[in-house]
Amino acid sequence: MTLSKASICLVVALGLSGCAAHSPDDVSIETTQQFAYRHDGPPALTLYTMVSNRSGSGAHSSIMINASQRVVFDPAGSVKHPAIAERGDVLYGITPQVADFYERAHARETYHVVIQRIEVSPEVAEMALRLAQDRGTVASAFCTNATSSLLSKLPGFEQIKPTFFPGNLQKQMSQVPGVTERKLFENDSDDKAEAIAAFKPEDARATSPSGEAHQGNK
Repeated sequence: MTLSKASICLVVALGLSGCAAHSPDDVSIETTQQFAYRHDGPPALTLYTMVSNRSGSGAHSSIMINASQRVVFDPAGSVKHPAIAERGDVLYGITPQVADFYERAHARETYHVVIQRIEVSPEVAEMALRLAQDRGTVASAFCTNATSSLLSKLPGFEQIKPTFFPGNLQKQMSQVPGVTERKLFENDSDDKAEAIAAFKPEDARATSPSGEAHQGNK
Protein backbone atom coordinates (compact mmCIF):
# COMPACT_ATOMS: atom_id res chain seq x y z
CA MET A 1 0.00 0.00 0.00
CA THR A 2 1.28 3.47 -0.84
CA LEU A 3 1.57 5.73 2.20
CA SER A 4 1.43 9.50 2.54
CA LYS A 5 4.11 11.02 4.71
CA ALA A 6 1.46 12.23 7.14
CA SER A 7 0.37 8.63 7.74
CA ILE A 8 3.75 7.16 8.66
CA CYS A 9 3.61 7.87 12.41
CA LEU A 10 0.19 6.24 12.72
CA VAL A 11 1.24 3.26 10.62
CA VAL A 12 4.38 2.77 12.71
CA ALA A 13 2.38 2.80 15.92
CA LEU A 14 -0.17 0.33 14.61
CA GLY A 15 2.44 -1.87 13.00
CA LEU A 16 4.61 -2.18 16.07
CA SER A 17 1.64 -3.16 18.19
CA GLY A 18 0.28 -5.70 15.70
CA CYS A 19 3.36 -7.44 14.32
CA ALA A 20 3.70 -11.10 15.26
CA ALA A 21 6.69 -13.40 14.88
CA HIS A 22 4.79 -15.84 12.66
CA SER A 23 1.33 -16.13 11.17
CA PRO A 24 -0.93 -18.98 12.33
CA ASP A 25 -1.08 -20.02 8.67
CA ASP A 26 2.69 -20.51 8.41
CA VAL A 27 3.92 -23.95 7.38
CA SER A 28 6.34 -25.89 9.56
CA ILE A 29 10.11 -25.69 9.20
CA GLU A 30 10.01 -29.27 7.94
CA THR A 31 7.66 -28.25 5.12
CA THR A 32 9.96 -25.40 4.07
CA GLN A 33 12.77 -27.93 3.87
CA GLN A 34 10.66 -30.15 1.62
CA PHE A 35 9.95 -27.20 -0.70
CA ALA A 36 13.53 -25.89 -0.71
CA TYR A 37 14.80 -25.23 -4.24
CA ARG A 38 18.48 -24.67 -5.00
CA HIS A 39 19.03 -22.67 -8.17
CA ASP A 40 22.37 -23.19 -9.90
CA GLY A 41 22.71 -19.59 -11.07
CA PRO A 42 25.05 -17.13 -9.35
CA PRO A 43 24.14 -15.76 -5.92
CA ALA A 44 21.92 -12.75 -6.53
CA LEU A 45 19.33 -10.40 -5.11
CA THR A 46 16.31 -9.32 -7.17
CA LEU A 47 14.23 -6.40 -5.96
CA TYR A 48 10.63 -6.26 -7.16
CA THR A 49 8.74 -2.95 -7.16
CA MET A 50 5.08 -2.98 -8.15
CA VAL A 51 4.16 0.35 -9.76
CA SER A 52 0.75 1.82 -10.58
CA ASN A 53 0.31 2.39 -14.33
CA ARG A 54 -2.09 5.22 -13.56
CA SER A 55 -0.19 7.27 -11.00
CA GLY A 56 3.37 5.96 -11.28
CA SER A 57 3.44 5.41 -7.52
CA GLY A 58 5.00 2.32 -6.01
CA ALA A 59 2.57 -0.08 -4.34
CA HIS A 60 4.65 -3.00 -3.02
CA SER A 61 8.24 -4.16 -2.54
CA SER A 62 9.68 -7.65 -2.22
CA ILE A 63 13.00 -9.36 -2.89
CA MET A 64 14.11 -12.69 -4.35
CA ILE A 65 17.24 -14.12 -2.77
CA ASN A 66 19.34 -16.76 -4.51
CA ALA A 67 21.58 -18.21 -1.80
CA SER A 68 21.93 -21.82 -0.59
CA GLN A 69 18.31 -21.98 -1.70
CA ARG A 70 16.15 -19.55 -3.64
CA VAL A 71 13.34 -17.78 -1.80
CA VAL A 72 11.23 -14.64 -2.08
CA PHE A 73 10.92 -12.38 0.94
CA ASP A 74 7.42 -11.02 0.33
CA PRO A 75 6.60 -8.93 3.42
CA ALA A 76 2.86 -8.46 3.88
CA GLY A 77 2.42 -9.99 0.43
CA SER A 78 -0.70 -11.55 -1.05
CA VAL A 79 0.55 -14.27 -3.41
CA LYS A 80 -0.61 -17.57 -1.91
CA HIS A 81 -0.54 -20.86 -3.82
CA PRO A 82 -0.24 -24.60 -3.02
CA ALA A 83 2.97 -24.72 -5.08
CA ILE A 84 4.61 -22.31 -2.63
CA ALA A 85 5.40 -22.86 1.04
CA GLU A 86 5.28 -19.75 3.22
CA ARG A 87 6.73 -19.16 6.65
CA GLY A 88 7.26 -15.73 8.17
CA ASP A 89 6.61 -13.96 4.83
CA VAL A 90 9.35 -16.01 3.16
CA LEU A 91 8.18 -18.00 0.13
CA TYR A 92 9.93 -21.33 -0.50
CA GLY A 93 10.08 -23.47 -3.63
CA ILE A 94 11.02 -20.67 -6.03
CA THR A 95 11.67 -22.75 -9.13
CA PRO A 96 12.00 -20.95 -12.48
CA GLN A 97 8.30 -21.51 -13.11
CA VAL A 98 7.31 -20.16 -9.71
CA ALA A 99 9.60 -17.13 -10.10
CA ASP A 100 8.00 -16.37 -13.45
CA PHE A 101 4.52 -16.86 -11.98
CA TYR A 102 5.33 -14.55 -9.07
CA GLU A 103 6.41 -11.75 -11.38
CA ARG A 104 3.45 -12.13 -13.72
CA ALA A 105 0.90 -12.35 -10.91
CA HIS A 106 1.78 -8.75 -10.06
CA ALA A 107 1.93 -7.41 -13.63
CA ARG A 108 -1.57 -6.61 -14.91
CA GLU A 109 -3.53 -3.85 -16.57
CA THR A 110 -3.21 -1.56 -13.57
CA TYR A 111 0.35 -2.32 -12.42
CA HIS A 112 3.74 -3.13 -13.88
CA VAL A 113 6.77 -4.61 -12.15
CA VAL A 114 10.24 -3.06 -12.02
CA ILE A 115 12.78 -5.86 -11.59
CA GLN A 116 16.26 -4.89 -10.37
CA ARG A 117 18.87 -7.63 -10.09
CA ILE A 118 22.41 -7.69 -8.76
CA GLU A 119 24.85 -10.55 -8.33
CA VAL A 120 26.46 -10.75 -4.91
CA SER A 121 28.93 -12.95 -3.07
CA PRO A 122 27.68 -16.24 -1.58
CA GLU A 123 28.26 -14.77 1.88
CA VAL A 124 26.07 -11.72 1.21
CA ALA A 125 23.33 -13.87 -0.33
CA GLU A 126 23.36 -16.20 2.66
CA MET A 127 23.22 -13.25 5.05
CA ALA A 128 20.19 -11.90 3.18
CA LEU A 129 18.51 -15.30 3.44
CA ARG A 130 19.10 -15.46 7.19
CA LEU A 131 17.81 -11.92 7.71
CA ALA A 132 14.64 -12.72 5.77
CA GLN A 133 14.05 -15.93 7.71
CA ASP A 134 14.68 -14.24 11.05
CA ARG A 135 12.44 -11.25 10.31
CA GLY A 136 9.13 -13.00 10.88
CA THR A 137 5.74 -11.92 9.61
CA VAL A 138 5.59 -8.26 8.60
CA ALA A 139 2.67 -5.98 9.44
CA SER A 140 0.50 -4.59 6.66
CA ALA A 141 1.98 -1.52 4.89
CA PHE A 142 5.49 -2.35 6.15
CA CYS A 143 6.58 -4.20 2.99
CA THR A 144 9.06 -1.59 1.77
CA ASN A 145 10.32 -0.78 5.24
CA ALA A 146 11.10 -4.45 5.86
CA THR A 147 12.71 -4.91 2.44
CA SER A 148 14.83 -1.77 2.62
CA SER A 149 15.88 -2.53 6.20
CA LEU A 150 17.09 -5.97 5.13
CA LEU A 151 19.10 -4.52 2.25
CA SER A 152 20.63 -1.81 4.42
CA LYS A 153 22.21 -4.46 6.67
CA LEU A 154 24.11 -6.15 3.83
CA PRO A 155 27.77 -5.44 2.97
CA GLY A 156 27.85 -3.37 -0.21
CA PHE A 157 24.37 -1.94 0.38
CA GLU A 158 25.17 0.47 3.19
CA GLN A 159 23.87 3.36 1.06
CA ILE A 160 20.35 1.94 1.17
CA LYS A 161 18.32 3.82 3.77
CA PRO A 162 15.18 2.27 5.27
CA THR A 163 12.05 3.80 3.73
CA PHE A 164 8.32 3.23 3.58
CA PHE A 165 8.07 4.24 -0.08
CA PRO A 166 8.56 1.64 -2.87
CA GLY A 167 9.55 4.27 -5.41
CA ASN A 168 12.22 5.63 -3.10
CA LEU A 169 13.70 2.16 -2.56
CA GLN A 170 13.65 1.51 -6.31
CA LYS A 171 15.56 4.75 -6.89
CA GLN A 172 18.10 3.91 -4.19
CA MET A 173 18.61 0.43 -5.64
CA SER A 174 19.21 1.87 -9.11
CA GLN A 175 22.24 3.72 -7.74
CA VAL A 176 23.96 0.56 -6.46
CA PRO A 177 26.81 -0.37 -8.85
CA GLY A 178 26.11 -3.54 -10.83
CA VAL A 179 22.31 -3.42 -10.69
CA THR A 180 20.47 -4.28 -13.90
CA GLU A 181 16.85 -3.29 -14.46
CA ARG A 182 13.93 -4.44 -16.57
CA LYS A 183 10.19 -3.81 -16.52
CA LEU A 184 7.35 -6.27 -16.94
CA PHE A 185 4.06 -5.05 -18.43
CA GLU A 186 1.02 -7.27 -19.02
CA ASN A 187 -2.64 -6.66 -19.82
CA ASP A 188 -4.21 -9.22 -17.51
CA SER A 189 -7.29 -8.51 -15.44
CA ASP A 190 -6.79 -6.25 -12.45
CA ASP A 191 -7.89 -9.16 -10.27
CA LYS A 192 -4.63 -10.79 -9.16
CA ALA A 193 -6.61 -13.77 -7.89
CA GLU A 194 -7.34 -14.83 -11.48
CA ALA A 195 -3.63 -15.18 -12.30
CA ILE A 196 -3.02 -17.06 -9.07
CA ALA A 197 -5.92 -19.45 -9.71
CA ALA A 198 -4.73 -20.16 -13.26
CA PHE A 199 -1.26 -21.30 -12.17
CA LYS A 200 -0.94 -25.09 -12.07
CA PRO A 201 1.10 -26.57 -9.19
CA GLU A 202 2.27 -29.52 -11.29
CA ASP A 203 3.95 -27.12 -13.71
CA ALA A 204 5.88 -25.56 -10.84
CA ARG A 205 7.23 -28.79 -9.39
CA ALA A 206 8.26 -30.38 -12.70
CA THR A 207 11.18 -28.06 -13.33
CA SER A 208 14.64 -28.21 -14.81
CA PRO A 209 17.26 -27.20 -12.21
CA SER A 210 19.15 -25.27 -14.87
CA GLY A 211 16.14 -23.15 -15.87
CA GLU A 212 15.69 -19.48 -15.12
CA ALA A 213 12.82 -17.10 -14.87
CA HIS A 214 11.85 -14.91 -17.82
CA GLN A 215 14.60 -12.38 -18.48
CA GLY A 216 13.38 -10.32 -21.42
CA ASN A 217 11.40 -7.11 -21.33
CA LYS A 218 7.68 -7.50 -21.91
